[in-house]
Amino acid sequence: MVNFCAIIGCSNRGDRDKKSFFRLPAVLTREGAATLELSQSRRAKWLSQIARDIKESNLPYVRVCSDHFTSGKPSALYDNTNPDWAPTVKLGHSNIDGATATRDLERYQRRCYRQGQKSKLDAAEALLQLHSVPKTPKRQQSTSEEACQTDLDSNSMNSTQTELQRLLEENRKLKEQLAESNNNFDRQFFQDNDENVKHFTGLSSFAILDVLFTYLETFIVCSCLNKLTKFQQLVLCLIKLRLNPTCTYVDLGQRFNVHKSTASKTFLNIINIMYIRLKPLIFWPDREQLWETMPMSFRTHFGKQITVIIDCFEIFLERPSNLAARTSTWSSYKHNNTVKYLIGITPQGVISYLSQGWGGRASDKYVVEHSSFLHKLCPGDVVMADRGFDVSDSVGMMGAKLVLPAFRRDGPRLSGEQVENTRRVANSRIHVERVIGHLRQKYTILHSTIPMDFVISRDDNVTLLDKITVVSCSMTNMCPSVVPFD
Repeated sequence: MVNFCAIIGCSNRGDRDKKSFFRLPAVLTREGAATLELSQSRRAKWLSQIARDIKESNLPYVRVCSDHFTSGKPSALYDNTNPDWAPTVKLGHSNIDGATATRDLERYQRRCYRQGQKSKLDAAEALLQLHSVPKTPKRQQSTSEEACQTDLDSNSMNSTQTELQRLLEENRKLKEQLAESNNNFDRQFFQDNDENVKHFTGLSSFAILDVLFTYLETFIVCSCLNKLTKFQQLVLCLIKLRLNPTCTYVDLGQRFNVHKSTASKTFLNIINIMYIRLKPLIFWPDREQLWETMPMSFRTHFGKQITVIIDCFEIFLERPSNLAARTSTWSSYKHNNTVKYLIGITPQGVISYLSQGWGGRASDKYVVEHSSFLHKLCPGDVVMADRGFDVSDSVGMMGAKLVLPAFRRDGPRLSGEQVENTRRVANSRIHVERVIGHLRQKYTILHSTIPMDFVISRDDNVTLLDKITVVSCSMTNMCPSVVPFD
């Protein structure tokens, strides 16, 4: 089939001219809401630049040649600031320039404003006339009544005034209800009510929520155009993390009386601020600090040797359309596409290490050896892990020791001492699984299926899912530990 360029006035053909021909950009429906919206916008931009009346059935056959791009080919989908995001060269027509479009918009807004003001003036004049009907002298009353048959009598006036009072009262009540709805999730909603704080934010008390807000307040932008206060913006982000499976952006918009796009932008803005400010809460403690607060269960069985307990947890991911991404994120353990994180906790139950996200195909050993975890270890540290972490050599190179439950492979039975040691290790190592379960239960966004656009690296080379995971772990550290001291 011969390709023809759809641009007006372009005569390039695929069988005659050595040009590259490009299809209309596809609308991507399986890679998240942001990708869907961006791909739809790009397709509409292409059709606008082509400026032809094309039937829907003929769209798959539309082609644009390389002459209409500055670099000879279109740019990537997310490179929307590139001039080659859509054809811009030799279009064969002249679109309305930006200045003309702006003038038309301003003229339309002025006309709508004048019409709105005129309707308000008409209503005010009618109300004024209703309250200022001149009194007729008694001598001229009969003549006036005969001459003006359309004037309101006293009964109709009273009924009109009664109706006016009813409407004013109804309007007042509606305004109060609107004000109450706009004040949802403000400080008064959470103050002296720790149950609301736990349910909507995952934090344990209002005191912790107040401290968190004070810590972030100066970095949250709130102008006169913002409908939400700084506190409400923070709460919106926390509700999204806490109730994600049942709280979409549409639901958030309804809760806070804003549009879903405003809810989405607010969440992304606040999560970036929280990522930068709360990331230091996940830190590797000094050995002296660990020894001073070592729980009794660890002191009884291992003394003060244990430094960190490690494990991996996986988050479900939407099935990628790219085959390479689909392969690298497939987890044979979960039988799904996942993102894997290496997490380390202290014996006290505090999250002290969190790796970046890895594809679910990566093994536990690979994640340990290729993340920054080994560089955190010091000579003499003791690492506790499950039997799947075969990293004793890597840990030994850092002068540390790896403690695993004893197991056998086609060998003799475990001795009594090995069985007892395995029981002790298992009873102590279970705390890292409790912390992971507590983390997923507290912030259910980590327990749901994540859209693909959450794992796309942005300008700072950190994915949105990495930021969400860091923020969730940091706020978990702000709550009481699941490991008892005694």
